[in-house]
Amino acid sequence: MRFDATPLRGMWVAQTSPRGDERGRLTRLFCADAFASIRKDLRFVQVNHSVTALRGTVRGLHWQRAPQAEAKLIRCLRGRVFDVAVDLRAGSPTFGCWHALELSDDNEREVFIPEGCAHGFQALSDDVHLLYQHTVAHAPACEAGLRHDDAEVGIAWPLPVAGLSKRDRHLPTLRELPLEFVA
Repeated sequence: MRFDATPLRGMWVAQTSPRGDERGRLTRLFCADAFASIRKDLRFVQVNHSVTALRGTVRGLHWQRAPQAEAKLIRCLRGRVFDVAVDLRAGSPTFGCWHALELSDDNEREVFIPEGCAHGFQALSDDVHLLYQHTVAHAPACEAGLRHDDAEVGIAWPLPVAGLSKRDRHLPTLRELPLEFVA
């Protein structure tokens, strides 16, 4: 497993290395010893599988704020996504900046997104499956979100945006976020 830093401090791309033969293959998705090089004592407590039916659908941008701030490790199991993180950490030199990468079922990447960063994605194919590992359990009282089309953040979604949930359509912009929502 190889780790590549991104412009957002604490956000990493993990490049996995499958082993295979004529029978198939095996890919290690997580190894505490390997991840210790980027985050000591990393522990996941919840694993989720999301399915997005249609190409163009945008989900997010979501995060959990303190005291239940979470880090996430995300991998695409089927299809392709444009995966985005936005730095919402107060005082961070990249506050309000975003970074994106493509995750797919065949590029052997996963992305680690630290606490204080919003996450979202756009499906680049139909029938997308994502696997999420979380460092804390879901806490509805700590849910927060940011509009996908906030002009100040300026995410360049690769496809016309479709399939927004009612909740995601009404999320605040960066300027509208209550200060206590910023990590």
